[in-house]
This record gives sequence, C-alpha cells and structure tokens, in this order.
Amino acid sequence: IISDNPKQSSRVPVFIKVLDVNDNAPEFAMFYETFVCENAKAEQLIQTLSAVDKDDSYSGHQFSFSLAPEAASSSNFTLQDNRG
Repeated sequence: IISDNPKQSSRVPVFIKVLDVNDNAPEFAMFYETFVCENAKAEQLIQTLSAVDKDDSYSGHQFSFSLAPEAASSSNFTLQDNRG
C-alpha cells in the first residue's frame, strides 16, 4: 500500500535469490551421427539418444523426443521411451 504520509511508510533492503534461471537450452549429451543400413530389420534399435540441460535442477530433468511431422506420418521409424 502506497501512502502519501511519510510517517506511514518505510524502506527496507530486500534480497532476492533466483533459484531457477533457464539460460541454457537442453541439448544432446554428445554429437550423434547415425547411419541406417539398407538391410536393417524391423524393430531393430538404431540409436539411443540422451539430452542434458546445464541449468541446475533440484527435481531432475525430464526430456521427451518426437519425430518431425513429415517422419511421424511414415511408418519407417518410431521412437521408444526407455524411461532413462
């Protein structure tokens, strides 16, 4: 509440500690260069991906991946979450 009466106002220093600063975007844990052989079998594991976020998190980071829309409509590739 703002008062026009100086006797009813005071000033105090306030210190704010920001606990969650999201200044780093998630990124892959390493550089991935993936090749698929033409004789790869259906349901064969091709690549396992991992991501990291350099921002500190008390509850841990959870990521999800998805195929690009043009690849998602094709049945040639699928993604599986290994919960890791």
